[in-house]
Amino acid sequence: MATESSHQTPVGHGRDKNDPVKCEAPGFLSKVTHAGRIYGIKSFVTPMLWLRDWKEYFAPPDGAPNIIKTYECRPALPVRIFFPSGFDQTSPTLLPTVFTIHGGGFCIGHIRDDDEWNRAFADEQNVLVIALNYSKAPGAPFPTAVHDLEALLLAALADESLPIDRSSRTNRPDGLSRTALLGFSAGGNLALSVSQLPSIRSHPHAPAAAVSIYGALDLSIPPEDKIANRPHKTSLPPPRNTDSDPLIPLAPTFDWSYIPYGHNLRDPLLSPHFAPRENLPPYVCLIAAELDMLAHESWRLASRLAHEGIEAHGGPDAAGTGRQVPDRKSKDPKWRVCGQKQVETAALRGLGDGEDADERFAFEDTWEGGGVKWLLVPDVLHGFDNLGLRALMGGEEAMADAEIKTKAYMPEVGRWLKKTVWRV
Repeated sequence: MATESSHQTPVGHGRDKNDPVKCEAPGFLSKVTHAGRIYGIKSFVTPMLWLRDWKEYFAPPDGAPNIIKTYECRPALPVRIFFPSGFDQTSPTLLPTVFTIHGGGFCIGHIRDDDEWNRAFADEQNVLVIALNYSKAPGAPFPTAVHDLEALLLAALADESLPIDRSSRTNRPDGLSRTALLGFSAGGNLALSVSQLPSIRSHPHAPAAAVSIYGALDLSIPPEDKIANRPHKTSLPPPRNTDSDPLIPLAPTFDWSYIPYGHNLRDPLLSPHFAPRENLPPYVCLIAAELDMLAHESWRLASRLAHEGIEAHGGPDAAGTGRQVPDRKSKDPKWRVCGQKQVETAALRGLGDGEDADERFAFEDTWEGGGVKWLLVPDVLHGFDNLGLRALMGGEEAMADAEIKTKAYMPEVGRWLKKTVWRV
C-alpha cells in the first residue's frame, strides 16, 4: 500500500510489472503526523488489551486456546494452540495442522484477536490450529515480522509434543504435507511471504497450502487508487453503503510504519502479489471481502496463479480458455471492479457449475500437484469475520450478515484443505 506518505518512484521509464518501485521518504510534517498517529493508537489500544488479558486470565472465554506456549527462538512471542474439542492430548493420533497469522496493518493487532475463529475452525474441521505471533511496526519494520514467523513456524514443526501430521510427506505420492498457513489482512500478506523463504520451502513438512483472507497483497499501489476497484452499493444500510473504505484513514500510517524508505515495493516478500508461482506453496487460496479496497489484488493474484498453473501443466494458453487476469484499470467494469453493484441474496456466490458459476466470485482450478481457489464473499467489509472488527464497524444488520457469511465461507476453506490439498 504505497501512499502519499511513502511515494512510489519508478526506476527508469516504460517500466513493466517487474521493474522496482521505491518507497520514498515523506516530508518532515508527514513523518511527525504518522508517528503521532501510530503511537497514539498504540497508547490507546495497549491498556485495553492488557485489561482484556487480565479479565480472561481469571475467566477464560469459551474460545480460549488449550495451550499458550513459548519457544526459545522468540521467547517474547507466545503461540496459541487449539486442539479440536474432545481430542485426547495423550492420544498418538496426528492431526492436519493450520498455522494462522493475525492481522492489524503490521502495526497493531494481537495474537488473541482470532481466538474465536481459530477455536471454531479447530472444532468444526477437526484440525490442529496453531496461532503464530510476530513483532509489530514501527518498532519492528519489514522484514522483522516475516522472520519472526519463520522462526516460530520452524520451532512448532520441530516440536514433537504437538500432534502435527508429520508422516504424510513420505506417505503421499505428491510428497506434500498436511499443514497449511492461513492469515488475515496483514497476516494474509505474511502467510504468502513467509512461505516463500528457502528455509520453509525446503522443509520436510513445508506447508502444502497458503490461504490469504482479505490480504494486503500489493503494497505498490496507493490506497486511494484502489477505491476505483471497489463496488459502491448505495442500497445497503450504513456502514456498507459508503463510497470510500474504512481502511483509507489508517492505511498511509500503517505503510509508513512498516515499509523501509528506499525499499522496492514490488519485492515479493513485501508484496506477495509479485511472487513467482514456483516460490509459493503448491496450493493457494485467496479469499476477499467484496466491499474491501484490497479485494481486487487478491482476485488478480488468484487469476494469475491459476492461469500460469494451467499453462504449465498442459492447459490452454492465453489465447484459449485459460483464466483471464483482471485489469484494475480496465474500461470494462466487469474486470475493473471486484464484485457487482447489486446486493447479493446468497451467502456465497459463484460456487455452482454452468450458469450458476461466476468467476468474479469463485473458481477452483487444480492440476497435478497444485491448484488455486478464489472466493469473493459478497456484501461484506474488511475484517467481517472478526468479532472485534465487526463491533467497531457497527450496524446490527451488517454484523448479522457478516456472521452468516463467516459461517458460510469457513466450511469452504475446510473442504478445500481436506479434500483437495490434504486428501484426508
